[in-house]
Amino acid sequence: MPKVPTRSGRVFLREVSADGYSLAEERERRLARPRSRRATTAETGLQLPLSPDHSASKAWWVLSPADDEFLTQSLEVHFRELPPGEANTTHGHQNEALFYWLEGTGYDEHDGERFAWTAGDAVFVPVDTVHAHVNSSQQERAVAVVIKAKSAWMYLGLLSQGPVEPWSQEKAKGYGDRLDWAQMWTPGLAGGKTVIRCAELPWQVTEHALERDITSSNQTDHRNSSVDLAALRIPAGGWSSKHLHTADEVLFVLSGHGHVRQWDTRHEIADRYYARVSEEHTDWDFGPGDLVHVPTSTAHQIFADGGGQVELLSAKNRLFAALGYRGVLTLEPSSDMTAGS
Repeated sequence: MPKVPTRSGRVFLREVSADGYSLAEERERRLARPRSRRATTAETGLQLPLSPDHSASKAWWVLSPADDEFLTQSLEVHFRELPPGEANTTHGHQNEALFYWLEGTGYDEHDGERFAWTAGDAVFVPVDTVHAHVNSSQQERAVAVVIKAKSAWMYLGLLSQGPVEPWSQEKAKGYGDRLDWAQMWTPGLAGGKTVIRCAELPWQVTEHALERDITSSNQTDHRNSSVDLAALRIPAGGWSSKHLHTADEVLFVLSGHGHVRQWDTRHEIADRYYARVSEEHTDWDFGPGDLVHVPTSTAHQIFADGGGQVELLSAKNRLFAALGYRGVLTLEPSSDMTAGS
């Protein structure tokens, strides 16, 4: 069995610095790095300190600000595995987390309330929530891919996290009575959906691909404010549109084989900002369990190879939209998507 790589510390937020005003060199360094991460397991994946954990629960990283081949910190991605009948340690953190359960059946406990989930469900852990994830099966493991925009909270100084540790009378000296922290949440947040049954969502033909909109700013009934998540389906032998948006994108492959073609762009600052798309491209092959990163402002197109259709999860940090970058520029149309609907 291969040795699991580990690191003694954890990087929550990565510095961006330069000798002068321009960050062109930093941009070039990021674009020069490999953009695909192959499917990993608990035995081969990178282990970093995560939440306080039960010894039986396992977690391993795919995408992180700590990566030596650093790609992004707009999103973090790791896996969580719960052996049969096990749970991780109850804990809390101020940032949201999105769990897409790939295998298993179980439930979450959030502030004492139970939420059942099964494979194919998306589960939101809201801000400032004391929670645990529980595998209710005594025979089968449960595995989730976990997507967070955690670095945004770190940048804003929202650093409170840790295991359950109620204050003793001694520690509480000098402080007043308890106040419900949730009173500071956005009104209506607590009433939103925590579990999305993705299999019940319809597939819709869009100009880019066949899509299931799992969570986005268009949906105001979900307890999720930071990650936009969609399922994409490309029919066998087909391709998505070639398109361009500012937000970088994480593509996690649920099934099928193919490649993501990418064209880097450069900005031109003249009388206004212009984008220039490279005539050259790179291809990033993928299979089940792989992850492909699309850097910010990069034109890209997904192709289904290998004789079968492809299904992927597409995740973006919603902060880009809040900063004024909602637009999508379509450069070439997709193939016929009705074949996969």
